[in-house]
Amino acid sequence: MGKWVDGTGTLTVADGAARPLEIAAGHRARRRGLLGRDGIAGALLIVRTNSVHTFGMRFPIDVAYLDRSFTVLSVVTMRPGRLGMIRPRGRHVLEAEAGAMAAWGLWPGARVRVDADVTAGS
Repeated sequence: MGKWVDGTGTLTVADGAARPLEIAAGHRARRRGLLGRDGIAGALLIVRTNSVHTFGMRFPIDVAYLDRSFTVLSVVTMRPGRLGMIRPRGRHVLEAEAGAMAAWGLWPGARVRVDADVTAGS
């Protein structure tokens, strides 16, 4: 994908189902993430990062660390108030409500597909 911008899209995961996706590409959107929310329908993709935290979060989340080809490096569940480990090969992070990724069949080695509704220059 070319230049990333904040927006929405579709996430296709291991089970083949498409789910709603929010994309956080700008500094402000990446910094905010899921802070201050009570949940999310689908998932949030935070681009250009290899670590996240859950300080100020209201609910536990699943976190999938993705490499540049959108292959899952690892999946962890994080409770509020935690600092995630840095994944050196990680390029993007996918966040969803705790338990979602196991239900979707996401595991290390699985690939996800991101189709953005908003692209640079539109």
